[in-house]
Amino acid sequence: MYQVHPSSYIDDDVTIGDGTKIWHFCHVQRGAIIGENCSLGQNVNIGNNVKIGNGVRIQNNVSVYEGVELEDNVFCGPSCVFTNVLVPRAHFPVHGQYNKTLIKEGASLGANCTIVCGHTVGRGAMIAAGAVVTKDVPDFALMAGVPARQIGIVNERGEIVERVKSEK
Repeated sequence: MYQVHPSSYIDDDVTIGDGTKIWHFCHVQRGAIIGENCSLGQNVNIGNNVKIGNGVRIQNNVSVYEGVELEDNVFCGPSCVFTNVLVPRAHFPVHGQYNKTLIKEGASLGANCTIVCGHTVGRGAMIAAGAVVTKDVPDFALMAGVPARQIGIVNERGEIVERVKSEK
C-alpha cells in the first residue's frame, strides 16, 4: 500500500511500490515505475516511463524527466535539475529521443544542482549544492562547482575520506 495526497495526480499505467509516500501537488506520468519506501516531496513531477528504485528520496520541486533512471536509495535535494535533451529547440522537437541519464545506487544530489543528460553519476557519489555535472561521475566521488569537478572521495555514509586536488 502507498500514500498519495489528494492534490496529486497519478496517471494510468503507473506502478508504485508499498510504503511510498507522494506529497502535495505531484504528478506521476504514464509508464512510470516507482519502487518501495520512496518519498516524493511537494511539487515533484515524474515523467513518462521513468524508473525509480527502492528507498529513493526526492525533495520538493524536482522534475525527473523521461530518460532519467534513479537506482535504489538515491537522494535528490530540493530543486535539483535533470535535463534529457542536449540541444533543446522549441522549433525542432526531439519526439521521444532522449539522452539517458543514470544515477546509481546511494548517490546524493545536492539542492539546486544540475545533472546534464547523457551522464552517469556513480554509486555513492555526492554532488554538492549548486554544482553542474557535465561528465560521468566516478563511484564515491565528491563533486562541486560549475562545471563540477571532483574535490574528494566519500564513504558510504557520505563522510569525506580523501581530498582530491582539483585540476585547473
